[in-house]
Amino acid sequence: MTKIPNSQLSDHDIPSNRATWKKILPFALTFDGYEHWGDFEKCQEVAKAGISSYRTQHAFSQSLTDLRTCLFYEARRWRHLQRNPNEKGMEYIHALLDTIRIRVLARDFG
Repeated sequence: MTKIPNSQLSDHDIPSNRATWKKILPFALTFDGYEHWGDFEKCQEVAKAGISSYRTQHAFSQSLTDLRTCLFYEARRWRHLQRNPNEKGMEYIHALLDTIRIRVLARDFG
C-alpha cells in the first residue's frame, strides 16, 4: 500500500465511520507506525495510550500521527489474530476514523 504523509491526507482518503473493515484496512496501512516510531514497542505504547484515552474519555487528545499509529496498530493486531475486529473493536476503529477526519479537516497535522 502507498504511504500517505499527514500533510497530504484529505477527507476523501479517510473511510466513512460506517465503512467495513475491508475498506478501512488499506487506509490503516497508508501509515507505518513501526517505521515512524522506530520499533514495535514505541508503536505499541502510543496505541495503548489511545485505547486508554478512548476507554476513559470516549475521546482522543492525541496528535494525528498518534491516531494513525493507533489505527495502524489495530490493523496489525487484528491481522495477527487472523480475524476481523469484533463489534467493540470496530466501535473504537470508527471513533479513530472520526477523529482523524476532524484533524485532517482542521489541517491539524501536529
